[in-house]
Amino acid sequence: MPPASVMGMPRQPSSESDIDTTWNYLQHGITRIMTNLHEGIDLATYMGIYTAVHNFCTSQKASGFALSNHPLGSNQRGAHLLGEELYKKLSEYLCDHLRALVAESKAHADEALLAFYIREWQRYTDAAKYIHHLFRYLNRHWVKREVDEGKKNVYDVYTLHLVQWRDVLFQQVSGKVVDAVLKLVEKQRSGETIEHNQIKQVVDSFVSLGLEEGDSSKTTLEVYRYHFERPFLEATMAFYQNESKQYVAENSVVEYMKKAEARLAEEEERVKLYLHPDIAIPLKKACNQVLIADHSNILRDEFQVLLDNDREEDMARMYSLLSRIPDGLDPLRTKFETHVRNAGLAAVAKVASDAEKLEPKVYVDALLEVHAQYQGLVKRAFRDEPEFTRSLDNACREFVNRNEVCKSGSNKSPELLAKYTDVLLRKSSTGVEDAELENTLVQIMTVFKYIEDKDVFQKFYSRMLARRLVHSNSSSDDAETSMISKLKEACGFEYTNKLQRMFQDMQISKDLNAGFREHLQTLDKGKGLDSTYSILGTSFWPLTAPNTNFNPPEEVAADCERFTRFYKNKHEGRKLTWLWQLCKGEVKANYVRNSKMPYTFQVSIYQMAILLLFNDKDTHTYDEIASTTQLNPDALDPSLGILLKAKVLNLDSGSAAKLGPGAVFSLNYDFKNKKYRVNLNVGMKSETKQEEVETNKTIEEDRKLLLQSAIVRIMKARKRMKHQQLVSETINQIRGRFVPKVGDIKKCIEILLDKEYLERLDDDDLGYLA
Repeated sequence: MPPASVMGMPRQPSSESDIDTTWNYLQHGITRIMTNLHEGIDLATYMGIYTAVHNFCTSQKASGFALSNHPLGSNQRGAHLLGEELYKKLSEYLCDHLRALVAESKAHADEALLAFYIREWQRYTDAAKYIHHLFRYLNRHWVKREVDEGKKNVYDVYTLHLVQWRDVLFQQVSGKVVDAVLKLVEKQRSGETIEHNQIKQVVDSFVSLGLEEGDSSKTTLEVYRYHFERPFLEATMAFYQNESKQYVAENSVVEYMKKAEARLAEEEERVKLYLHPDIAIPLKKACNQVLIADHSNILRDEFQVLLDNDREEDMARMYSLLSRIPDGLDPLRTKFETHVRNAGLAAVAKVASDAEKLEPKVYVDALLEVHAQYQGLVKRAFRDEPEFTRSLDNACREFVNRNEVCKSGSNKSPELLAKYTDVLLRKSSTGVEDAELENTLVQIMTVFKYIEDKDVFQKFYSRMLARRLVHSNSSSDDAETSMISKLKEACGFEYTNKLQRMFQDMQISKDLNAGFREHLQTLDKGKGLDSTYSILGTSFWPLTAPNTNFNPPEEVAADCERFTRFYKNKHEGRKLTWLWQLCKGEVKANYVRNSKMPYTFQVSIYQMAILLLFNDKDTHTYDEIASTTQLNPDALDPSLGILLKAKVLNLDSGSAAKLGPGAVFSLNYDFKNKKYRVNLNVGMKSETKQEEVETNKTIEEDRKLLLQSAIVRIMKARKRMKHQQLVSETINQIRGRFVPKVGDIKKCIEILLDKEYLERLDDDDLGYLA
């Protein structure tokens, strides 16, 4: 052995030294780095080792080039051989070093073994970085050439350290190290405090040992996954299987959910603290399986109890847990839908003791209350999840369209909704703030969304809108416009086209009346009646001509004649049909005794005609009134009945005991009322009932036409279709307006066959006849 230097190192070998001399020198330096790096290394020693590696590799190359009679291949091969010897010496050294550590590790167990493993790993990898740098020339030349030539099991010096650790030490101690880690984790799960940084360092070392077989410069997670992730997941599942089984047996379902929620949060935190991110998904899946999926049946069984008792927080917890497993929420959605439907049906049954006398507001509020309650639950507990929203919609559609009130006919829901909207939009003594009214209209649209027979709502709504407009009885034009725009947004332009045209007609009528007044002043006839006329387009307004003849009072007839001439002068070729049943006015009662000021009667035009007859004489017979006014009994009797009930007229005792031929009416000079403006123009219940019957009749007729037009439209596009296919396509097209019955569609197909719009072909096909 060469004499030692003052630093305890052998003398630095010369450039001509052989492998044994060179390695003897290098081994001393490497040992110092491997065992005493914490004490530091001086620059002279560091550079000496670096130079020795460099000189050993380059000297042989130089001599090889000097031997000109040798071929180039043998020169290169010589350099390869010497590089290989140095590489082999280092590899053997590392192997011996690690075997010694394996033997030493046997004296340690559990946490002491972890501490030993971490300490030696840290020391070993720190040394590897220095040694890698010192052997840089070997890496850059010999190792690189070997790798480029496809040699296996040749690595750069740092990677060689890792490979040797993996193959020599890791294979021997990894099982015990992982067991120690798992015991530590179990302690933490059991509530003990641990030094989790130790686990993180072990995990990081396992990750570092994953080297790509084909390319050592690349890393994989295979070592980590096989030696750590796999046993960690198995231990986790075993731990939670035992714990959850015991916890469920001893505690309520709600308490178990809280426990499971806490455990899942702990595992997520564990990944952040000391596990590799790669384990997050499989760990979550494993925990979901043992903590949730394995107990999903008892959780789902508890859901109905939570629903019945409005346990919102616990339902949110259950949703959160079951949403973690595949198809975990499907049974909950089914139970939720059934529960909401039953709640809606019960709410309607509660208010529906008498469907005929049921107030629209009470009915709609009952529907809205159930919807609002469970919509809030979906929002807060089920996070507005689309599938739960769909279940809510399905349930609401059911109890809105098929409930106790709808038993007599499915039209009842849209009819009552339209009537409630009419109540809101009509002028009333209890005025509603605009913001509150708008909010209520939004709620109405919520119910409207679930209405299947939207055509029924449209028919009733348009009739009521017509009355509000004709009688100037709308609470607000803005509110009316807002409602129509909401309907348009929900059902399209065609649905609200006629409603918008009704508004246009009223605006045109205002301008027309202003022109008429100017025209009268020009004729110096400004002292006539204070009249207002509305011109309503026949095809847009749901109004019919009066069902009786009528001879208006002279003053009214004269004014109407003047307006007719004025209108026809502006619009040639148009025909005016007077809707006397909708006309109204005011008359002053100057005849009443002991009255400080005259009463003003608000009357229908029929009542006005009757009362003006009493300007000529105080008594009239039923026959005289009927003859003069030309009213039939259906129109005359209700008008007289209201005047009698209000005691404006008296039925003479000497005449017939009841209304009709033979009855004699006299003016009541002693009429009294608390108000000076007395409204006598009140609708009769029989009239309202008749209107409902007419509206329902119109709906049925319109549906037939709608179905026929849809069938023709489909067949015109397709030319030929199967009968069943045509029925299905028609249902799909019409569903937005109402849900058609298959029988009605078949009847309409038969009608179109008779009208020769369609023809029967072979194989149950139908053809279109152009």
